[in-house]
Amino acid sequence: MNWLRRWNARSLASQFFIAGGLISIAAMFVVGLFVSHLIEEAVIHNSGAATALYVDSVIAPLLPDMQTESLLDEASAQALDETLGQGALGKRLVSFKLWRGDGTILYSNEKELVGRKFAISDKLQKAFAGSLVARYEIASDPESDKERALGKPLMEIYNPVLQPWSGQAVAVLEFYETAEGLGDSLAHARLRSWGAVTALTATFFLVLSVLVFRGSRTIEAQRKDLKERVDELSALLTENRGLQRRLQRASQRAAALNETYLRSIGADLHDGPAQHIAYASLRLDSDMLINASTPPEAREKELAWIRSSLAEAMTEIRNICSGLVLPQIEKSSITEIVTRVVEAHQHKTETHVETIINEDGPELPPAVKICIYRYRHGGGVQQAVRAASRKGHVRVEVSDHGDGFDPTEVRATSLGLVGLRERVDSLGGSFDIKTGEGGTTVTMIFEPMEVGE
Repeated sequence: MNWLRRWNARSLASQFFIAGGLISIAAMFVVGLFVSHLIEEAVIHNSGAATALYVDSVIAPLLPDMQTESLLDEASAQALDETLGQGALGKRLVSFKLWRGDGTILYSNEKELVGRKFAISDKLQKAFAGSLVARYEIASDPESDKERALGKPLMEIYNPVLQPWSGQAVAVLEFYETAEGLGDSLAHARLRSWGAVTALTATFFLVLSVLVFRGSRTIEAQRKDLKERVDELSALLTENRGLQRRLQRASQRAAALNETYLRSIGADLHDGPAQHIAYASLRLDSDMLINASTPPEAREKELAWIRSSLAEAMTEIRNICSGLVLPQIEKSSITEIVTRVVEAHQHKTETHVETIINEDGPELPPAVKICIYRYRHGGGVQQAVRAASRKGHVRVEVSDHGDGFDPTEVRATSLGLVGLRERVDSLGGSFDIKTGEGGTTVTMIFEPMEVGE
């Protein structure tokens, strides 16, 4: 579902703000209704209790013994008429009724209701049970046509008339009061209750929001940091896999090159020293040496040829060995190594090589030194070597201004550039060749690595 995905894509703080805000509003509405209802009931009950106490203090002395009297006598009714028709009480009360336990109205300022019997309502029932009942509403009872006709809320109070010695309710006084100002008091109470509930809910929600937003920022920062670390590890893992594949290919190519080297050495031995030794061996079996009649001069000449062939064989064997055995370069600096190689190249090719060496770094690993020493250049015009070593970062650049060559024509079994590339790759370095009409530039770069790697 799209909405669920969009929701999960939000931050925890955003989710809390939306969900918590809706829940807080709903909770505030429910609590506000409940609290305002309790306050309204308390205000109405207290107002009704104060009025009932006042009315009871005025009316109760005028009533006969309701335990023995079933009807209100004429004197008591006249006294009630006079009391309710004048003074402050007369101004406050809209109507007045005296109820008997069976639902009969014993007295009312509406004379047509006296003696009539009505069904006992829940309010009357509670009052006869001894409880004060107060309501602020538009009259709705069957006997309250006059009050309902006013069309406005009135204070309706049911006050039980209690027997002094037993506390039993023997009658109920029902009266409606204009209750001027009660509506404003209720509105003010509602406003204050809603304000208090709103302020409390908002404060509670804001405090939680601050805590959640702080926690969310911490979580987001940790999540971002974790994602960055995962991305770094993924990149390193990808790079490691690439290096493993690169090393595997380099190892395979190195094995093939080693075989080529062995064949090359075998060919050099076969075509060089082996031929001279075979020639000398054949001359040893010649008639000049076997025949006793051979003159000493001829015999000596033949031996000279044999010694010459053997000497040439030894010379070629030493030359081959000199290419296989490395000099002591483990303790040599890059300056010494490059200088030695350049001087050997100049002596061999009788050419001049411009040399620029800048060394300022730690000791290089032996494998890197060997790779630099093994490099050979085929000669050319205006040859130059530039070598630099800075904090383990090694860069060796060999260039000339010759005619260049086609890199695609270099055989995969070549022992020159291909072999050099394999050595560089196996050490984790980079190898680059740029060639054309302006000449050829070969660059080797090694990144810093621990000595002994």
